[in-house]
Amino acid sequence: MAGPAPSIAAAAEIMSEEAERALEGWRTGGRVDLYDWTRHVAMRVAMRALFGFDPDRSGVDVAATFERGLSFYEREYFLQVLRGPGSPIARLRRVRGTLDGIILGEIARRRRSGEAGADILGLLIEAREEDGASFTDEQVRDQVLTLLFAGHDTTTSTVAFLFYELARKPEWAERLAEERGRVTGDESPGAAELLGEMPELGMAVDETLRLYPPAWIGPRRAAEDFEFGGYRVPAGLPVNYSSWASHRLADVFSDPHSFRPELFSAEERPKLPTGAYVPFGGGPRICIGMRFGELEIRAIAAAILRRFRLELEPRWSLRVRQMPTLSPRGGLPMRIRGSAA
Repeated sequence: MAGPAPSIAAAAEIMSEEAERALEGWRTGGRVDLYDWTRHVAMRVAMRALFGFDPDRSGVDVAATFERGLSFYEREYFLQVLRGPGSPIARLRRVRGTLDGIILGEIARRRRSGEAGADILGLLIEAREEDGASFTDEQVRDQVLTLLFAGHDTTTSTVAFLFYELARKPEWAERLAEERGRVTGDESPGAAELLGEMPELGMAVDETLRLYPPAWIGPRRAAEDFEFGGYRVPAGLPVNYSSWASHRLADVFSDPHSFRPELFSAEERPKLPTGAYVPFGGGPRICIGMRFGELEIRAIAAAILRRFRLELEPRWSLRVRQMPTLSPRGGLPMRIRGSAA
């Protein structure tokens, strides 16, 4: 079997490196907001692996800046339409200005040097339309912002929800840690190990994505007339699908609200009906970053499990935020414990 592409292998190295760097500040007995911690790790990974940015060069906490921007969509609608200094839209515009300064500055630097670079940003700068026209700086900026968001926000949420469930089923945390130890010992796993030699970790991630699909709702358009729930839906009508709902159908998934990674074992997964499991969408519009995201989730989880176990704070209960992607509302406070090894 062929190994992973060089770019994926390099990305896996960056993912493990950033996770291990961020874990240096963890101490047994301490506390961590895992959602916030993972957001910073995932943003640094996205900046380095996708765009070749140095996360430390700008002097801006890009992860926190993104979070401030996303908080706009949690506001009540009447607050979103307010205008003027101090309004939510004004804060959103300041966030956009900060991110523009970083991204447009890097685009300008590369254009001046004449070296676009071999990463995705470089490909966007050098891309040409059929008529030879290139992307404007603003068009490149928009693509970068979209990919930075998609490249870190979904990973952040999935890692948080994974460890929320592992804290409630610690026997699975031990199983995953033992599997990781058997495969790579104290070494950081590469892409081949993460994607091909740790099936139980893959099962746990897949089950997390079933229960908490980050892109939990998706817009589509009816390709042809059909009937659903007794209603006729004509071709061309805008429709939405919700994997949050479909992933919890009791006639498809037994005990649908419980964390059961065994649903995705080599024996059980082929029994799922076509289209029943769509955490990244499906068909020609399936998420192009799916493989990158899966690899990153596994790399961060493997790094944590090598050294630590995480427990939920007493009396804390999960509340799910559903805009713009699923995430734990207010973060995920956890207690840090040493591994059993």
